[in-house]
Amino acid sequence: MKIAFSPCPNDTFIFHAWVHNLIPGAPELDVTYADIDVTNNLAAESRGPEVIKISYAALPWVLPRYALLPCGGALGKGCGPLVLVSKKAGSAKLAGSRVAVPSARSTAFLLFRLWEAQYVPGGVGETVIMPFQEIMPAVRDGLVDAGLVIHESRFTYPAYDLSLLADLGSWWESETNLPIPLGAIVAHRSLDLAKITGWIRASVKYAWAHPEASLDYVLSHAQELSPEVVDAHIKLYVNEFTENLGECGYRAVTALLSRAVKEGLVPEINLTALRLQ
Repeated sequence: MKIAFSPCPNDTFIFHAWVHNLIPGAPELDVTYADIDVTNNLAAESRGPEVIKISYAALPWVLPRYALLPCGGALGKGCGPLVLVSKKAGSAKLAGSRVAVPSARSTAFLLFRLWEAQYVPGGVGETVIMPFQEIMPAVRDGLVDAGLVIHESRFTYPAYDLSLLADLGSWWESETNLPIPLGAIVAHRSLDLAKITGWIRASVKYAWAHPEASLDYVLSHAQELSPEVVDAHIKLYVNEFTENLGECGYRAVTALLSRAVKEGLVPEINLTALRLQ
């Protein structure tokens, strides 16, 4: 079975057991490790992988072919994207500025656009799509005025001499009192979705029960991160919603996408189609 997810610690931690054939009855995986912008685009292709990690913001474009699985993704509080600027810039203003973002269809960028509508009169001048690991160096080096960062960047940005301009997760939580729906696991609708859901949940439970088992695998795909940062990353992004979206998780996804539809940022969708039947 072909699957695509990021090399970030939360994804490799979650899928370690399945990738290493430790889940009884689960098929062998052919894994593509890719940045979120790549996986969002792969899902939009007619021959995309059977199972894939994408941004929740990308769901409206892929729901006709892919179903949202109620596990394996990334939701939570205190884990949202950050808007960073160089310390040299001080209290930078974003109006008319050049901002690097990780993907045009990322949840981070969708949250940024919703926040921008309230707090950046006239909007930013230009957005530039970059692999997320290149954004902080670009801000530091003055190639862009600000950067929208995700993943472990919330732990490492001080090392790049950057300052926090806005925490979009805190903004979202204060607006909605809901977790932030960041990354989703989707699968082809033609597959046995109940079985895939079961295999992913089994992989998550194995990871929690045997956290040391995946360490070498996780670190091998997070080569620039210290074990301490990797551990903090996993604890933040792998949580109760990873095992089961639940009612709160579905409310968060619905709130995000309904706001995005209202603002004309994503295509209209049938929100009830988000749940497996």
